Amino acid sequence: MIDNDGYRANVGIILSNQQRKLFWARRVGQNAWQFPQGGIDPSESPEQAMYRELREETGLLPSHVEVLGSTREWLRYDLPKRYVRRNQAPLCIGQKQIWFMLRMCGEESEVDLLAGDKPEFDRWRWIEYWKPPAEVIFFKRGVYKRALKELEPYLAKEEA
Repeated sequence: MIDNDGYRANVGIILSNQQRKLFWARRVGQNAWQFPQGGIDPSESPEQAMYRELREETGLLPSHVEVLGSTREWLRYDLPKRYVRRNQAPLCIGQKQIWFMLRMCGEESEVDLLAGDKPEFDRWRWIEYWKPPAEVIFFKRGVYKRALKELEPYLAKEEA
């Protein structure tokens, strides 16, 4: 779903463990690491899309996670001009995302990067909370910082 401004509706997933570390995954065949994310289908709510993307990209089911919270509004990022596919309609200039903070309740052994029809990731690891903005591709850094800042209080509530 691309809106009238050219932004594709998307969800981002920040999955934490009990030690407040975050799930960090490497895109297949690349040295590019990121959080799980994906598009929202026309018939889906952001929460439904989040659970679908979680299953497709990590193999985890709703019973393996607890939803701690989500961003209040869409967070947007623009694609660099070289990544914009000008020959596609409607034109997509970036993404607008609702981000979810999840806590993993299941076992690490339940992560299955091959669960989806077309795997997106080939490796994963736990990473310190504020490391992702420095390691993700440059044009996503701002949205990662905003999502982590807005969602950090949900982890603090869990620790109290």
